[in-house]
Amino acid sequence: MVGQGVLRECLLDPDIQLVKAVGRIATGVQHSKFREVVHKDLWNYSSIEMKLSGFDSCFFCLGVSSAGMTEADYERVTYGITMAAAETLSRLNPQMTFIYVSGAGTDSSERGRVMWARVKGKTENALLRLPFKASYMFRPGLIEPLHGAKSKTASYRFIYALSKPLLRVLRPVFPSYILTTEQIGRAMIEVVRHSPPKRILESKDIRVILHS
Repeated sequence: MVGQGVLRECLLDPDIQLVKAVGRIATGVQHSKFREVVHKDLWNYSSIEMKLSGFDSCFFCLGVSSAGMTEADYERVTYGITMAAAETLSRLNPQMTFIYVSGAGTDSSERGRVMWARVKGKTENALLRLPFKASYMFRPGLIEPLHGAKSKTASYRFIYALSKPLLRVLRPVFPSYILTTEQIGRAMIEVVRHSPPKRILESKDIRVILHS
């Protein structure tokens, strides 16, 4: 869902010359500056490395819900896929800015009680150690999907459908806790442009970037 919002903002931005998406299924998006690579094995990018160099930034938005998953399975997806991509990209594009969509409540200590938060924290910490030009961890809380963005998780789509009117009412009241997919996408682009010093960005920090 976030990825859809980010893609839209990148295609609308006149300063962005080329956007390349990598995923297991085609998006169906048609645009003059959009290219995509359908790649089934997201744990190994050796066969498509020639298509992954020459980029200034990566907006890594892939993720799954931890509901019903063991910690080992969740880590295999959340940590495994992210690091496989990031390690490849840091080698091919050392001047790249890498932005990872994490989540509010992520546990940087990696020792807390909440499984998903530990795994996200482990992933963030590993990304921050890679030799990118810069890496940033986005930790949004509640997200309001705009412009047709939809979660691929059926239960999330149901929740968003029910809460959509409430989110629109609450967002002006609690602006530091609720972001839209449009705001997250614009903030990612601004982070690449201006390289702020803070590397872990909570919802309130993301809003500051939008208004700085």
